[in-house]
Amino acid sequence: MSTLVRTSEIGESGKAKRSGVERLRVAAAEASQVRALSTHPDVVALRVESIRTQVDRCMWLGIVLGLAFTMVNVQDFAARGAAVFSLAWFAAWLLDPMVSLVLIAVLRAEQITARYQVSDVGPWIGRTKRFAFAATYAMNTWSSFLKLDVAGIVLHSVPPLLVFCAAETAPVLRDRLTEAVLRAEQAAALADPVKAAESLEMPPAGAGTPPAPAALVASPAAPTESEPTHVARKPGKPRKKATAKHGRKLLADYVADALAAVEPDVEITPAWARRVSGCSAGLSAKVAAAVRAELSNRTTTAASAAVETTTDDAADAGDLARAAA
Repeated sequence: MSTLVRTSEIGESGKAKRSGVERLRVAAAEASQVRALSTHPDVVALRVESIRTQVDRCMWLGIVLGLAFTMVNVQDFAARGAAVFSLAWFAAWLLDPMVSLVLIAVLRAEQITARYQVSDVGPWIGRTKRFAFAATYAMNTWSSFLKLDVAGIVLHSVPPLLVFCAAETAPVLRDRLTEAVLRAEQAAALADPVKAAESLEMPPAGAGTPPAPAALVASPAAPTESEPTHVARKPGKPRKKATAKHGRKLLADYVADALAAVEPDVEITPAWARRVSGCSAGLSAKVAAAVRAELSNRTTTAASAAVETTTDDAADAGDLARAAA
């Protein structure tokens, strides 16, 4: 009886040990997937877009609150001497929204242009912003300067200056966030162009966890006499590979398109590769390098064929000359 109890205890401890190894193997496989996906351009773009949304919301909230704070002082400046609820008093409320709406329109346009790294082409964008800020600041602090109220000057200077700093900083932050996405795509393309061009797809519904790294796969130990025998399960069907997403072009496709568009005396540059093949900025350098390498190989092959043809013709001419002699 004691032997049976000891055998059952040993069997249960073996099961617990194997279940712990399986959990570790599953956790290691998930960690390997996370590490591989953390540098994928699509994952980086998703994270950057999330940060961009948070930055935009905080910036716009601060700008709107700052402009709303200055509205009362601007109305008081414009309605000086007018009776309350008179026509001039109501008209004074229109001055601050008039300036603020123009400023918000400029900032909203800069939000889109900075996202796609489009720089302004004229000086009027900066002039409009600075004039709107200067007008708001002057009307907001005019009364405090006349009374030489230092506390009032500081109090009414903080919101306009903060709005000015936010409006100047926001386009720079959006441009840097876009540059982060482009650099991540370029680094992934240089490291592994094929893997960087692959799309991320959800695994099939019935698919299990991918296999663990080879370092964690241990060879099964031989069963001992004390361990109970288990019936071996039939191996499952191999999992089907996910089909490639339709319409997704790989590096070889971009190179083929670029080779088809090559013309004599054309300079193979990343900008040219991007224009003729439609690839992204991160892949353009790789496409241009591949096109130059392919053209160089073609030139070398043609030169070798020409040399061999010349040698064969010379040999045939020598044979004919010897035969004639």
